[in-house]
Amino acid sequence: MLILLLQLLIVLGLLLWADRWLHRHLQGVILLLTGDEEIALWLYAAILLPGVILHELSHAFVAKVVGVKIGRINILPKRRGTRIRLGFVPIQETDFFRASLIGGAPLVAGSVAVIAIGYLIFGTPELVAALAAGDWRSGMEDLVAASQASDVWIWVYLVFAISNTMLPSRSDIHAWPYLGFVAMLMVVIVVLLGGSALLVDHVGGFLTVALRWLVLLGASTLLVDLPVFVTIFLLQKVVEHVK
Repeated sequence: MLILLLQLLIVLGLLLWADRWLHRHLQGVILLLTGDEEIALWLYAAILLPGVILHELSHAFVAKVVGVKIGRINILPKRRGTRIRLGFVPIQETDFFRASLIGGAPLVAGSVAVIAIGYLIFGTPELVAALAAGDWRSGMEDLVAASQASDVWIWVYLVFAISNTMLPSRSDIHAWPYLGFVAMLMVVIVVLLGGSALLVDHVGGFLTVALRWLVLLGASTLLVDLPVFVTIFLLQKVVEHVK
């Protein structure tokens, strides 16, 4: 589990860096090409629209399930000072538990979508397993086979749009510290009551499986994003040189 935690931390660090790099440079390339901030804003939002729709719908769905009222779903971009908000769902104030579930919904929905596409279309588990085992030849063969999948670029685009909009915003995670505190308190109580073996036998097994899937998700996202990142980087350099 410690090895899985280390792998997860590395993958999450790369994902956060990639997310920041992508949003900054995607906007930059569009601005270089159009020369107009408003046009660049709308094109940037249009490219990520499938992910934005899934993000906001997942908020709304979970809010309905847990009995929290919502307002009108908005998927149009808006400026907020120096920041850009790609979508928004007004949600009634609620307790920290339900707020945490609603805030984390896009991450869960996006993860399920990315894993499903990777598993069904690209055969990602075999690819990641080969690379993790150091079998680069098999990994490259799996990668070539994945690139020949039917309508591959449509699926790459969907993974790109979803994976780069599924991370929670600051407003989405405002209740998470309270939930984390309660979870830690429950663990401490169980251990003090002599239930440490129960935690290891049952919760430990669940966490191990969850960590493996999270590492697989992150690695899948980075692999699919890589050609898009290279394309954006090269396009930016070409346009910079020309202009």
